[in-house]
Amino acid sequence: MTGVDMAEQPSKSTIRRQINDNLRRVYEDALNEEIPDKFKDLLDKLRDKEGRE
Repeated sequence: MTGVDMAEQPSKSTIRRQINDNLRRVYEDALNEEIPDKFKDLLDKLRDKEGRE
């Protein structure tokens, strides 16, 4: 190996769990982010346009 004992390396299931936890955390953070004002303005314009049609 690269100078690290096999006993010191985490198992594949541990690595997968860490990746899964990190992906969930990033996803949750993205869901909780505020929508930028620019996008809110665009959505308002689209709604106004749909309401007139």
